[in-house]
Amino acid sequence: MFSDVSLKLYCAVKQGVIKSRNEFWHNFNSEKKILSLDLDTDTYINELKASGISLVCTFDPEFPEIPPNIKITEKPFLFAYQGDKTLLSDISRNVAVIGTLTPTEEIAERENKFVCLLAEKGLNIVSGLAKGCDTVAHETCLSCGGKTIAFLPSTLSSIYPKSNVKLAKEIVGRGGLIITEYVTVSHNKYESIKRFIDRDRLQAMFSSAVILTASNIKGKGDSGSRYAMDKAFEYNRKRLVMYNEKTDSDNPLFEMNKEYINKGAKILTAASVNNLCIRVDGIS
Repeated sequence: MFSDVSLKLYCAVKQGVIKSRNEFWHNFNSEKKILSLDLDTDTYINELKASGISLVCTFDPEFPEIPPNIKITEKPFLFAYQGDKTLLSDISRNVAVIGTLTPTEEIAERENKFVCLLAEKGLNIVSGLAKGCDTVAHETCLSCGGKTIAFLPSTLSSIYPKSNVKLAKEIVGRGGLIITEYVTVSHNKYESIKRFIDRDRLQAMFSSAVILTASNIKGKGDSGSRYAMDKAFEYNRKRLVMYNEKTDSDNPLFEMNKEYINKGAKILTAASVNNLCIRVDGIS
């Protein structure tokens, strides 16, 4: 469930000894420093066991490998999770699917089709458990027999949104993973917003490709999808967008898609979906 060092690190974050990634990587980036901290762990052991939460930290051999091109200030150092963390061990099998909180029925149907194809081919679907396109991605993956990974902007004990608590449990029960960097609740609105943004980078970090279904542009009701798309570019991940010039050119829900096509993202097609599938060894 957790190592001594991951438990000590968890306590250090919970008690405010370590307040940020920057502080960890600059001041506490050795196992010896963490284990030398004088912290009472007994309370937290019972808390974690009662809630069924596991921990893994950067000092654990099973911590997911972080790609070498990630800035140190963006590298996670502690995860709390439920489910199968080995789904993060091979990012070539993970594809992130993101998009608006308010997709139309037609957009959801289109998303359903390509997500189901990816899941049926054995790829894991990564998303953020948000309402809208994230929910469609997770639910479709499960309905098609696949495994899905949800990166949360909240703690595991206060899953956001509350409407997806049942979905989170189903993800774990069906062999998937729910995972978060956060073990304390946010203190203010600014911190809450930052957590959503930071969550988006993890979707790109642990996926081989990021697919944008639909979203408005910045300032016009856009989702946080642009953060994941920008990080996908920075991390050298494939970027694809759902877009049909004949039907979507005047739809404001595809404004961000057009923006990223102009920035080099590829249009999602049956062929490109299939290419994502055949890239993985053992998948035809």
